[in-house]
Amino acid sequence: MKIKSENELVRELINTGMLTSELIEKAYEHQKKNNVCLIKSIMELKLVPIEKLLSFVAEYLHIDYVKTINIDSIDKECIEKVPPKIAFRYKLIPISFNDNKLTICLSNPFDMHMIDDIRTILNYSITVTIASEDDIYKAINEMYGVGAGTIDALSSKKQAQEVTIKQTYEKIDDITGESTIISFVNQILSDAHKSRATDIHIEPYSHDIAIRYRIDGVLHDIKVPKHIKQYQSSLITRIKIISGLDISEHRLPQDGRIKISADFGMLDMRVSIMPTPFGESINIRLLSSLELLKLEQLGFNEKKCSIIEKGIEKSHGIIFLTGPTGSGKTTTLYACLNKINKRDKKIITIEDPIEYQLEGITQIQVHPKIGLSFSNGLRSMLRHDPDVIMVGEVRDGETAEIAIRSALTGHLVFSTLHTNDAPSSIARLLDMNIEPYLISSGLEHVIAQRLVRVLCAKCKEEYKPDAKDLDLIGVKETPKKGIFRAVGCTECGNTGYKSRTAIIEIMVVNDEIRELINKKSPHNEIKTASQKHGMMTLREDGWEKVIKGITSIDEILRVTQEE
Repeated sequence: MKIKSENELVRELINTGMLTSELIEKAYEHQKKNNVCLIKSIMELKLVPIEKLLSFVAEYLHIDYVKTINIDSIDKECIEKVPPKIAFRYKLIPISFNDNKLTICLSNPFDMHMIDDIRTILNYSITVTIASEDDIYKAINEMYGVGAGTIDALSSKKQAQEVTIKQTYEKIDDITGESTIISFVNQILSDAHKSRATDIHIEPYSHDIAIRYRIDGVLHDIKVPKHIKQYQSSLITRIKIISGLDISEHRLPQDGRIKISADFGMLDMRVSIMPTPFGESINIRLLSSLELLKLEQLGFNEKKCSIIEKGIEKSHGIIFLTGPTGSGKTTTLYACLNKINKRDKKIITIEDPIEYQLEGITQIQVHPKIGLSFSNGLRSMLRHDPDVIMVGEVRDGETAEIAIRSALTGHLVFSTLHTNDAPSSIARLLDMNIEPYLISSGLEHVIAQRLVRVLCAKCKEEYKPDAKDLDLIGVKETPKKGIFRAVGCTECGNTGYKSRTAIIEIMVVNDEIRELINKKSPHNEIKTASQKHGMMTLREDGWEKVIKGITSIDEILRVTQEE
């Protein structure tokens, strides 16, 4: 294979009309500023589609372009030829080994010095192919485990002892340099963000440590390197330090927070540490500080948006959001607040924790240890002349009563409850010993929601559901056209789903519902009356999204209880 220079490639790209001289200059500036290869510079600036560029480079260099790296087709012997630290350092993945010839995938086949280094270190005849850096990165993590290169380097240096950590943590994408527990933690956080994870679970067991990511609401096991157990103490210590927690405390639960600057923007992380028989278990919640979504982007259709907008424009009343933990209640609350956040309104929130910083809104963090509970904070808020109040969660009767009475005295109040559906919120409030007349007088809307995974647009498959499937979801009529189900591809990590949206149930409290509340009517009567007045249940809203090809029947059944 005759390798040519990047400068010659540039001339060919210009000659073929794929790029102009002006665009090439931009690529060179980006390359110099970010210290990356020219191919990556062109891809990061999106000057040429990735597949088109890599295909052109492969043809130009007379090498193979590996469009999709098939992990299952790579045998164990081939992987063993390349140590993890070499794969991570040079960003390569071995794909085949025959007759002492090793075929590897690189993202930059122009770096002859690097290829010579690889040939010398591995002592094999090397055949180079090209693939995208993202595909290689995913393949390395799947084959070796997240951070395997760092653990491999630490093991080779016999650094199993405790690590004293003094370095300031700034960038999670900076994973080069000396192999330390610092860089290993950085790699986990970076990989979790790239994988679209909302939570990282680090769980110690007797002979191992498991790391799992929650992606689109479902937990996925992440392959971790061997020998990770011997670095358990250092790993936990590092996370405690960057979270501002007590590294000497191992018996009690602790909660902390990390705020990190990275190339993609600011990333907030909420950390919770809990003692177990085999060491401390860690949960890290990733909270992206990106622009807040609008109701339309969260899954509310035009009709539901109209109902919500009428409610949030009122000057008084209380609106509850219900659903289990992780169902998107807080995100919807922030979307509502953001919509009415104007200079002529005083908005105060009390939360645990404050997940997003909202410009123009006064936010209070609950501190139970010093006596700042939801109920105490709510009393203080009322002395600050608010127009709108948001209470993160109603957990007890005292908070519920203060919130509802606030709604009756000229304040618009938002809060959350944990119930299975919207009508169940009435029974929940009655269980808290709230008087029926207070509930019926103050309550305006109850919104129940769940998050469902969205079908991957690239691999979803159309089919005709049978009567059994339709019966499970409560549909009697066969749809006029086929619906879709999950398949799985490399684009969605073989799950069949990518991203999430909400299914929503809105109960509007009208005169009939108020009368039923005052009578302490059972849940089923309130639900029937709400449906009579147009309330669409969670499953009905889910079915509407199934018909539109947004999600699947299996996904709706997964997140909703039997009705």
